[in-house]
Amino acid sequence: MAGELKSEGLNVAIKAHGFQERYIREKDVYERLLAAKVCVVEGFEVPQLLGFDDLLKVIEMTIVSRPFVLDFASAHLDVRPAFTDEIWEQWEIEKREQFEERWPTVQAIMDAFEELGIYLTDVTPNNIGFVLDGENF
Repeated sequence: MAGELKSEGLNVAIKAHGFQERYIREKDVYERLLAAKVCVVEGFEVPQLLGFDDLLKVIEMTIVSRPFVLDFASAHLDVRPAFTDEIWEQWEIEKREQFEERWPTVQAIMDAFEELGIYLTDVTPNNIGFVLDGENF
């Protein structure tokens, strides 16, 4: 669901989670970003936490424009996920194919998040949105 918060002139999104673990992961990341006053990472906008409801498992956040980084429900805080070397190697091969020449930028974004103790695992072109060719602001 998305709506207009007219009193503040913000475009707002409400994200509802079906699973408690994914909700907690995402909420924890947004709280960390809020505490660190992070709204841009490597030139990519990050939604800002506006509110949440633990009972309903919903998060209210700002809507951002490209370039952006979204969706932290699979992120891990403070500790890199304990996958085998083989899984990490396959993951990187897949991500290099998805992002092609943009992979070094994605790595820089991931490194910047890791400096905040946030380890991104769901890195896709849907979640790291580059400015599209021919797109004007």
